[in-house]
Amino acid sequence: MAYSVHFTSVSVGEILANLLELYVKLVGLILVGFFLGRKLPATVPPRLGQLLFWVGVPISIVAFLRKADLSAQIWIAPAIAYIAILLGAFLAWLAIKGQAYLTNTTLQHPTQGSLILAAMVGNTGYIGFPVTLAMVGQDYFAWALFYDLLGSLFGSYGLGVALASRFGDGATNYWQMAQAILINPALWSFGFGLLFRQISISNMAEFYLEKLGWGAVALSLILIGMRLSQLNSWHRLPQAGVSLVIKMLLLPLLLGGTLSLFGVTGSAAQVIVLQMAMPPAFATMVLAETFNLDRELAVTSLALGIMLLLLTLPVWLWLF
Repeated sequence: MAYSVHFTSVSVGEILANLLELYVKLVGLILVGFFLGRKLPATVPPRLGQLLFWVGVPISIVAFLRKADLSAQIWIAPAIAYIAILLGAFLAWLAIKGQAYLTNTTLQHPTQGSLILAAMVGNTGYIGFPVTLAMVGQDYFAWALFYDLLGSLFGSYGLGVALASRFGDGATNYWQMAQAILINPALWSFGFGLLFRQISISNMAEFYLEKLGWGAVALSLILIGMRLSQLNSWHRLPQAGVSLVIKMLLLPLLLGGTLSLFGVTGSAAQVIVLQMAMPPAFATMVLAETFNLDRELAVTSLALGIMLLLLTLPVWLWLF
């Protein structure tokens, strides 16, 4: 499987055709996963997730890093990620305070925690990577990679853990959370991939390495479908809507227009906007389970966010 969508000197019709092709592949693979998730044993998705975590995602990072352009100031990407994460948390806090002021009711702490997490941390890996590769190409993949591994990852298991422990009542084991970051194979493969770029390999080896990378991307989308097939909660639509408006609309709109101030323009800016506009991360569900936050809200935000992405993606491509 490979995406090959380019926007240089093409008509609007061709852009729409390419976007439709992307949707067919994204939705098709997620639907395959949804169907398999209903039919296969419940142990399959966790095992597939472990396989991708330890093998698939690291291989794809090494594969796509070989063709990524690292000459630009891509260190700005994680800095922008932190700004987006902090702004998302702040806007969610304002929304919670505004709701309490207008309705004279206060959301329970676990619900507040899930709402804030869903508004600040995006799925910049499993969904962000394939979307970026499809719409912008491998040359700018490093921007998405830096945004995810040096931004979203630490936002999820750093600030995210601190907030989850503040609003939840689960036991806090910071050493285990630190280990989750330190032993993350994606980080190690990132370092290895930077070194491996300097090593020449045969064209055939390059070809198969790239195919393995795309295979991992396809399996990631199938895994998303499998997990969605297990989600049955739609009771928190209003709160989920607040999180998604902040995460998928306000953040890319507010920060996207300021990227030129950081010297980020063109395709690099498009990558950053796409990463900021991703739906909530699966890490929000993990943290909700770990710290006894509002699981229903976390689940609803995940499912609704993936569906909303199909509507917002053309908007961001048009604006930026």
